[in-house]
Amino acid sequence: MSDPGDLNAFLAEAWQHLRRGAADAKSPARYPVFATVSPEGVPEARTVALRRASPTGAILEVHTDTETPKVTALRAQPVAALHVWLPRARLQIRVTAEVEILTGAAVAEAWEQVPPRSRVSYGTEPLPGQPIENVHAYEKPPNRDRFAVLRCHATHIDLVHLDDVHRRAGYIRDDAWQGQWLAP
Repeated sequence: MSDPGDLNAFLAEAWQHLRRGAADAKSPARYPVFATVSPEGVPEARTVALRRASPTGAILEVHTDTETPKVTALRAQPVAALHVWLPRARLQIRVTAEVEILTGAAVAEAWEQVPPRSRVSYGTEPLPGQPIENVHAYEKPPNRDRFAVLRCHATHIDLVHLDDVHRRAGYIRDDAWQGQWLAP
């Protein structure tokens, strides 16, 4: 175990969990809560699948259908918050990020990595969130044109480790991720 008073090691541990979440569907870090604010100012949170986590550049990526409410929200206000709870590690990771919506040729390689059975997640008809006549009154034809990668550029990371003595630290991109201990 690393030194519990080492800010750099604490942040590195968080990134290790995030990278594991992007690589392993069984990791609790695989499914963060992704929160945005609608154009009407309503907070909206949903669970997403983490597809990439890179401490270099402080980038997290998720995939989505371009017609979802989260994309509408991000077009109006391109910021989001991600929340991960890791029960075994007793670690909460909160990330605030500026979000780029990547589509078209920019996501061709990512689309090739999406298993054919999962491609139906991009193209729901009628559009996601629209009223339907009954529980099964929709279709899910794969639609490559509606596939997007949400590239989240972290601007702030807040870590809380719950133990006999709790630890909390905040890290800010504009401070070169130096970190600061915070009261838990």
